[in-house]
Amino acid sequence: MKIDSHNLCVVIPSYKVIKHILDVIESIGPEVDKIYVVDDCCPEGSGTHVVEHCLDPRVSVIFLAANVGVGGAVMAGYQKAIDDKMDVIVKIDGDGQMDPSLIKKFITPIILGQADYTKGNRFFDLEEITAMPKIRLFGNAVLSFMTKFSSGYWDLFDPTNGYTAIHTDVAKHLPFKKISSRYFFETDILFRLNTLRAVVVDIPMDAKYGDEVSNLRISKVVGEFLVKHLRNFGKRIFYNYYLRNMSLASFELPVGLLLLISGFVFGGTNWWVSSQAGVPTSAGTVMLAALPVILGVQLILAFLGYDIASVPSRIIHTKRNIDTVRGAE
Repeated sequence: MKIDSHNLCVVIPSYKVIKHILDVIESIGPEVDKIYVVDDCCPEGSGTHVVEHCLDPRVSVIFLAANVGVGGAVMAGYQKAIDDKMDVIVKIDGDGQMDPSLIKKFITPIILGQADYTKGNRFFDLEEITAMPKIRLFGNAVLSFMTKFSSGYWDLFDPTNGYTAIHTDVAKHLPFKKISSRYFFETDILFRLNTLRAVVVDIPMDAKYGDEVSNLRISKVVGEFLVKHLRNFGKRIFYNYYLRNMSLASFELPVGLLLLISGFVFGGTNWWVSSQAGVPTSAGTVMLAALPVILGVQLILAFLGYDIASVPSRIIHTKRNIDTVRGAE
């Protein structure tokens, strides 16, 4: 694959990773033109540590005045990459969990015009995921299911995976100030990408765990994430099905919900009245309650089928040098 015609950079948010950051930088291959280390007001001074001990001329350290979280740090790196006119931005963590040798694997679909954004997925190899702690495996499955609803990317998994790559033509259209700056960052950016109709592709990768300690406790954030997923789901449905476009699915969802709720309310009310009076509910009443519920479920399933089939499939970034790249493979 020819990548000389593309300016590639890596963004590394840095917070309490002083033990690993230099090894991570050293492992980044020559295909990368610039490396941005974003010191997120690290109490260990990891940014200063890089400045004092790293001789790689590709490295620039960005010091943030306050801790803004991984999302805020990545956005700062994105902005610097856009200002420096980079073409593709790869984001990896500084804790050594992400193998820099996979960078070419992440940028290939973007350079070839097959994706606008790529992200890692640790669930492709069933043998490798046995290394993942069971509670984290379960938590990621739950979060993945919620992310499918809120983001609209039904074909993706492992939403909290932070190994990503994005074309700058797409990154510059993201609402930097609106994207969650903390642990919800990876899933929130998927929602934002869907509103842009960007093509997102999963990249298989192995789960890797060393002596680093993750600050994310899935059991503590599931409730918070659920609320934010519901918010993003509502926004996505409004943007895609009412504000920007309308289709049969735009009517199937509200009518289906209305029928489902009315059926349950009607049936529940009549059951309560009958139980208090000690009189069995008539067959006709049961059918009047069941019919809207059945129709409502069918309409909602029809909407979900349309939504699943509507996953973005056409890239939105500029196809520069795609034909040249394909011809040079």
